[in-house]
Amino acid sequence: MTGNVLGKRFVVVSFGESHGKCIGVVIDGCPAGLPISEYEIQSFLDLRKPGESFITTQRKEEDKVEILSGVLDGYTTGAPIAMLVWNKDVDSTPYIIFKKIPRPSHADYFSFVKYGGFNDWRGGGRFSGRITTGYVMAGAIALKLIKEILGIEVLAYTKSIGSIESRPLSIDEIRQNRYTNEVRCPDQDAAQKMNELLIRLRREGDSIGGIIECIVTNVPVGLGEPVFDALDSDLAKAIFSIPAVKGIEVGSGFNASRMLGSIHNDPFTLIDGKIVPKTNNAGGIVGGLSTGREIVFRVAFKPPASIAKPQMTLNIDTLKEEEIRISGRHDPSVVPRAVPIVEAVTGIVIADHAIRSGLIGTVVKKG
Repeated sequence: MTGNVLGKRFVVVSFGESHGKCIGVVIDGCPAGLPISEYEIQSFLDLRKPGESFITTQRKEEDKVEILSGVLDGYTTGAPIAMLVWNKDVDSTPYIIFKKIPRPSHADYFSFVKYGGFNDWRGGGRFSGRITTGYVMAGAIALKLIKEILGIEVLAYTKSIGSIESRPLSIDEIRQNRYTNEVRCPDQDAAQKMNELLIRLRREGDSIGGIIECIVTNVPVGLGEPVFDALDSDLAKAIFSIPAVKGIEVGSGFNASRMLGSIHNDPFTLIDGKIVPKTNNAGGIVGGLSTGREIVFRVAFKPPASIAKPQMTLNIDTLKEEEIRISGRHDPSVVPRAVPIVEAVTGIVIADHAIRSGLIGTVVKKG
């Protein structure tokens, strides 16, 4: 598997499997002198930890981060930063059957074919959402870096689960309230309805998808390296590395296809002495470059494929259809736990482009 590296200057290498010994990440290119601690990384990592509520998988993992290298006396050294968490609550027994009876809408069969049967099938291996633990560890450092030096803040939240959608929210509401409930929706009324829906679906053995919106504030003009490393191109690539993502739209997104150019265009204006687009239908990115307005995008997640309801599949040994029931510890929706993951990969991309543009140097200056 050669596709486990993200970024060109702030480089993230992901390793580990769902039921392997550990999940980890190596960061190369982080400037020296960034104050960081295991506590800060742990606080962010805890936001995606399993077993925290009835509406998430009941797999009990401590997910205690260990920094192995690249940090000394509370500061990054400029050397590669290696971090990991150990897998402890592991039971691979229910997955043995999926080697010959692949689960619908999982990568079981496709990875078996690609890797000639040598793929790690335990818990989904490298295709499990569990590997995003590494994304979040790396993201914690990236988010600290861009906020400390450039004042950039990344704010994601649950916009909808199924047909239940949050009302329009201010940035302050999102900032203050997105992590105050289990579904990570700042609209408390919508959050209660989402929570009730997920509880019902868990009891029924079913699942549902949803949408996460992400807003990046205080973005300087000109981040991005067109054409193939355009800012929206790299954001899309990083976002699609999150399991269960099926779509991303920036700014007005697909609605732009129904708009007139006279309505969609963002005219320029002068605000606080800066030339910026007056409106933001482009979502903060034009021509693959940041415009100076907030970057706004939405991510569509499919329903988790692991459901307790009976489904039909094919036995690849007998080539006959069989009914399958998936037992185990699964989320009725990945959306709540994916909110910090979206923030993490967004931070990684922004940090990478900020370094590439020269806005972040090799040393973080104290004070």
